[in-house]
Amino acid sequence: MPDDTLEAILGALGDDPAGGQAGRLPAMIVADPGQTIAAAHGHHSAEATGEDGRTVRLAHIGDGFAAPSAPGYYSLALGEETLELAVAPPRAPQIPRGVRHWGAAVQISALRGAAPFGTFGDLARACTTFASKGAASVAINPVHALFPGEGRDFSPYSPSSRLFLNGAMADPALAGLPPIPPAEGPPLIDWEGAMPARLAQLRAGFDALDPGTRARIARDPAMADATLVRHATFDALYARFAPAGARGWQDWPSAYRDPAGPAVARFVRENAEEIAFHLFVQWLAREGLIASQRAAREAGMDIGIIADLAVGVSTAGSDCWSLRDAMLGGLTVGAPPDPLGPQGQNWHLSTFSPAGLRRTGYAPFIAMLRSGFAAGGGLRVDHAFGLERLWVIPEGASATDGAYLSYPFRDLLRLLVLEAHRAGAIVVAENLGTSPYGFAEAIADRGLHGMEVLWFARAADAGFRGADDYRPTAVAMTGTHDTPTVAGWWSGRDLDWAERCGRLGPRTTRAEAESVREWDRGMLWSTIGGGLPRPAPEEPEPAVDAAIAHIARTPSSLAIVPLEDLLAEREQPNLPGTTDTHPNWRRRNHAALDTLLAAPAVAERTAVLSRRGG
Repeated sequence: MPDDTLEAILGALGDDPAGGQAGRLPAMIVADPGQTIAAAHGHHSAEATGEDGRTVRLAHIGDGFAAPSAPGYYSLALGEETLELAVAPPRAPQIPRGVRHWGAAVQISALRGAAPFGTFGDLARACTTFASKGAASVAINPVHALFPGEGRDFSPYSPSSRLFLNGAMADPALAGLPPIPPAEGPPLIDWEGAMPARLAQLRAGFDALDPGTRARIARDPAMADATLVRHATFDALYARFAPAGARGWQDWPSAYRDPAGPAVARFVRENAEEIAFHLFVQWLAREGLIASQRAAREAGMDIGIIADLAVGVSTAGSDCWSLRDAMLGGLTVGAPPDPLGPQGQNWHLSTFSPAGLRRTGYAPFIAMLRSGFAAGGGLRVDHAFGLERLWVIPEGASATDGAYLSYPFRDLLRLLVLEAHRAGAIVVAENLGTSPYGFAEAIADRGLHGMEVLWFARAADAGFRGADDYRPTAVAMTGTHDTPTVAGWWSGRDLDWAERCGRLGPRTTRAEAESVREWDRGMLWSTIGGGLPRPAPEEPEPAVDAAIAHIARTPSSLAIVPLEDLLAEREQPNLPGTTDTHPNWRRRNHAALDTLLAAPAVAERTAVLSRRGG
């Protein structure tokens, strides 16, 4: 690593990269039940008060004290000093051994309903529909807060905040309010037109609230949360300055860049109704997500909704404005160069800093997890390696000019398990790529489910692994939102896009790529084909059927199949590394979900998956 790169990274981290000062107690200690807590400053007594108000005296062990045996959060008194204590259970909630469930992965925005893009109302109906087909879960794309009324930055993986929800997906009908009037949209979602229109519709609904409903919303304890009010303030300020061309808080007048400054305080006082509107939108979104999970469970799903936690946030967004002291400054996150990406990747996202997490007692990390577990079924952690290390890049530098930054992995893992325990939800760790040493063993010990994706389940000879070789504790999948669909891969549709976008690889011709693909088709079919004749590339449906049956045969406790594969679609939702050359996150289903799943070929695929639980 060049010295100037290291100097730039250390300069951005500041003079406290370790996140503490010698001799000072941390803001929070994170421990396992009964673990010895080292006594600082010669303390001779320790008491822990739990969330239920009960206080226990901690037993002396050598030079320290034994952590309480019950998981939870405590106020720890060491002599006259107090700090927070989190005690994690040994493992996250598990899918019972020997039970084999299946679920579908859906892009909410693609669901066809009454609006130009899918909403939580469409998600609730999708849960009920999939439950009727025998599914135990529905995995969704991130529903983090985007920029209000903004149609330019619509990727669910580049949110404004991971602590709050995407208000554009709110469905007032799920909260017992009048529904938004139906409006048909084009085959590809026009986000730049749809997002401002949705915000205007929500505003009209807010303006029409009767005093009783407004009072009911105001009584909701969550509405008084200071962090939520600050996020609503950000959204109100964004709506104020965006029409003048401001793309984020860095473009606002300098007086408004400090969330604790007098200008912001004055704005809050003078714009109480505007902030109340944005609080209303968040209330609607939360009610909608909870209602969707309730619909899933009432329809018979054992797990329900598995939410998705993005790896980072937009540097221009709410989290980077309101949680400045806890976030990385002057750095973005990405991935180092590897054989699949020789130039590396810069995702142009920020996230928490290790020092900021320790300094704040992990409070924003815990709040983020609670938002992710709000649905209650499960949570997929995108790029879970980020719990241990992240590739950080100085602002303005290329992805190759970065370095790995270490995170307090054991503490973050314990907190993730603790919050999963409190939510009664499973955790799926996205573990695709180069794993840090010991990472797989650590998450397995804590009961996190890894991922086994068909395209990456390769043997040493480059062949595809048999169904019996999938891990029982893993989630088996035919693909993700970032991979080609089975039909798209078999037919070479992904090669069409790679050629169009100049992504075939250096000095690789289309003919060479086709030759490699033909070899790989043979390797895949030899594993999943069951001895039947191999279908032609232009007839991918038998390959789709075989791939789904292959995943259904695995011993994995949960098999997830993207809706695109159930429908044998050739187009994928997202093509990583592209922006305007591929219609990322814009595709819509061509019909309502119940109609799509009723097609004979699709019904047989869901039946194959349902039989795995028999």
